[in-house]
Amino acid sequence: MKIFALSMNYPQHNIGAETALYNNVEPVVFTKADSALLKDRKPFFVPDWCERVDFEAELVVRICRLGKCIPERFAHRYYDAVTVGVGFTARDVLERLRAGGMPWELATGFDGSAAIGQWVDKAAFLDVASLCFRLDVNGKTAQEGYTGDMLCPIDGLIAYISRFFTLKTGDMIFTGAPAKATPVSIDDHLEGYIADRKVLEFNCK
Repeated sequence: MKIFALSMNYPQHNIGAETALYNNVEPVVFTKADSALLKDRKPFFVPDWCERVDFEAELVVRICRLGKCIPERFAHRYYDAVTVGVGFTARDVLERLRAGGMPWELATGFDGSAAIGQWVDKAAFLDVASLCFRLDVNGKTAQEGYTGDMLCPIDGLIAYISRFFTLKTGDMIFTGAPAKATPVSIDDHLEGYIADRKVLEFNCK
């Protein structure tokens, strides 16, 4: 199982996003270790080796068949379900790594840094390209997004990633955060929704 994640795939999260869109800048893709996966309402343990951990709500898609160099027009055949996910980032560690020109993995791919909710068959939605989703923290909406705002939509992401990686059943793609990252705290309670359907819930400890 591989976990792919996108950075700067929404205008609000991408300085100069309109310029990037018109200049056809490639998506910013990174990966997370399989041990990053957090599911089944298990708690997220805030790491003690960093000063600040941020969260970002994202729509996640599940790959359902083997594919390599998938044409975008056929990409819809290669995923079968979606959910809300939360990507966690050790912010101070990320800034230090970026300043040194080093890879991000220690800050973005650590254990538990990829939380996902319950999968929902994409057939349950009229159009996955027009979904609203949100993340509530302690009962208040903290982040919300609309998949129609993606700079590179789901089918385009699948086509792009499959040029470099063979996609396999069970792989997943965190399609990017619609808003700037927000710090998380111990005892926070997170709930994720697609439209009004709750698909994600867990605590931070």
